[in-house]
Amino acid sequence: SKDGEEGFPGNCSVEVRYSLSQNNELKIEYKATTDQPTAVNITNHSYFNLSAGKDSTILGHEMFINADKYVAVNGDLIPTGELPDVKGTSMDFTVPATIGSDISKVAGGYDHTYVLNKKSTGEPELAVAVRDPNSGRYMEVFTTEPGIQFYSGNFLDGSFAGKNGLKYVKNGGLALEAQHFPDSPNQPSFPNTILRPGETFNQTTIYKFSVKS
Repeated sequence: SKDGEEGFPGNCSVEVRYSLSQNNELKIEYKATTDQPTAVNITNHSYFNLSAGKDSTILGHEMFINADKYVAVNGDLIPTGELPDVKGTSMDFTVPATIGSDISKVAGGYDHTYVLNKKSTGEPELAVAVRDPNSGRYMEVFTTEPGIQFYSGNFLDGSFAGKNGLKYVKNGGLALEAQHFPDSPNQPSFPNTILRPGETFNQTTIYKFSVKS
C-alpha cells in the first residue's frame, strides 16, 4: 500500500502466508511494516457453508462464540464505543445456538464484532466453533486477535453462482473475520491499531476442520 492510498499515511508492506497442516488446519499468518504511523487491521472475508451445497443457507448451522460482549453500532454500523453484554440478547452464542433462531431479531442480520474472551497469551485461542448438524462437519476458528466479526451473508442475493452452479442467496454463507475492533483509531477505549515505523504487525488465524456427531 503506497503512501496516501485510500487516505492512509505511509508505505505499508504486507505479507500473508497460507499453510495447510496434516490436522486439517488452514493457517493464515499476516505481517506488516510501515514507514509512517498508520492504522493496520487486516482480516479475511472468506465465506463458509459447511453443508457443502446441501442447504442453501447457513441458518441451520449451530455456532458457539467465545465472547461475553460485542461492539455496539449505530444505524450506519459505526461503533458507538459501547461494549454491551451478550447475555439475554439475540447476540448470545456463549452456548451453542442455531444461527437462524434469533436472526430475525437483529436488524439486517448479524454483522457485528464480538469481543473475544482472551487469556492474553499471544497465541491463537479458540474464538468460534460452527457445526452443520446434518453432515456433522465442524469448524473451529482460533486467533491472536481481540475480536471477530460475524457476518451472516445478509447482502448475498443469488447473483453469483459457485460450485455446481449453486447460487449464493441471502444467508448462503457466513464470514468469521478475526480482527481488531472497527473504528479503533476513533475509539480511545478500543485496543490500539496504530502501527509505527520499526514495529511489525503480526496476526495469526487458524480454521480447523473436523467431523463432530
